[in-house]
Amino acid sequence: MTSLLVIVVLVLLAIALWQLTKIFDLTQVGSSSDDTQVASDNDNNIQGYIMFGFLAFIYIFTIYGLLKWGNLALHTPASEHGLLVDNLMNITWVLIFVVQFITQGLLYWFSFKNRGHKDKKALFFADSNKLEAIWSIIPSVVLACLILYGLYAWNNIMFVDKDEDVIEIELYAQQFKWTARYAGNDNVLGKANVRLIEGINTLGVDMSDPNSQDDIVVSELHIPKGKKVHFKMRSQDVLHSAYMPHFRAQMNCVPGMVTEFAFIPTYTTSEYRELPFMVEKVANINKLRAEKSVELVAKGGTALDPYTFDYLLLCNKICGASHYNMQMKVVVDTPEDYKKWLSEKTTLAQDIKAAAAAKAPAEGAEATTDSTAKDTVKAVIDTVKAAIAKVAMK
Repeated sequence: MTSLLVIVVLVLLAIALWQLTKIFDLTQVGSSSDDTQVASDNDNNIQGYIMFGFLAFIYIFTIYGLLKWGNLALHTPASEHGLLVDNLMNITWVLIFVVQFITQGLLYWFSFKNRGHKDKKALFFADSNKLEAIWSIIPSVVLACLILYGLYAWNNIMFVDKDEDVIEIELYAQQFKWTARYAGNDNVLGKANVRLIEGINTLGVDMSDPNSQDDIVVSELHIPKGKKVHFKMRSQDVLHSAYMPHFRAQMNCVPGMVTEFAFIPTYTTSEYRELPFMVEKVANINKLRAEKSVELVAKGGTALDPYTFDYLLLCNKICGASHYNMQMKVVVDTPEDYKKWLSEKTTLAQDIKAAAAAKAPAEGAEATTDSTAKDTVKAVIDTVKAAIAKVAMK
């Protein structure tokens, strides 16, 4: 109701302003104002200077933005291919800024230089082969170099040799959580299908496949430093996107198909936390949290917990109402710690057997309870029948 009232008020204000404008125009009837609607030299000069002011605003805001928010960009990559991605990104940014600075400056300068003047006539020419060649060949060469470098980077990142020693991990996406499945000792993931989802087997792993017997399913992703990890990704419901920003890794998870991505972590979680830029960033975040906590406590709320950096696996597709909360903690361990962590995990086959074993006694107890209840009802019925028979005999 409040929104409707606000809309009505705004409409009425617009109508009032329109009417006032019409009244003002009527009051100017008979005056000597210039109503030819043809720009004079003075008008052109004013518009030219305003245009230069806008150009200055663009440059100043760009520089201010770099100085103000430049530190918010991702810093040191935590994967081997991350340097290649960052180099490609930096080259692209530099080219964009240089080209933008030159072209915008020339555009505004020539617009001002050739502004309208009563003693000037516009120069018209049909074509210029020289100009056409310049503004066609130069951008084509620059874009071709960028594309070739991008393809080189992409091929290096995506190439996984069949004989290469890698760790096979599946990332399973569903609204609104991630689940990871490790290939186990054989380093081969078992087959899976969403039609096989049942009970504890939430990933639809085909337990008749021998390769599935040592698969391990977890809700927290651990990977070792210095070892290539080959991710295979599936989605149960809608389009998701596995995004690990600090590793410069992203790949869509498409229902009905398996997508892949691989990288080599270069910093353990504890090592990345100790990098100078991250120490400074965490300290700044906790300072802001402390200031916010004072306000919350004053209002009777709960203070915010201190922030600790962790790698995260995020969803980079808007996949539903809780998309913002679809994330999984990623821990990069030393190879020794990783092996120890993995050895402590039970396989999916063991989890299914344990669930079945726990279910059997419960079903037995339920069956016993049902049998006892039936016997009790039968005894009551027999007692009632006997009482009725005695009454009939009397």
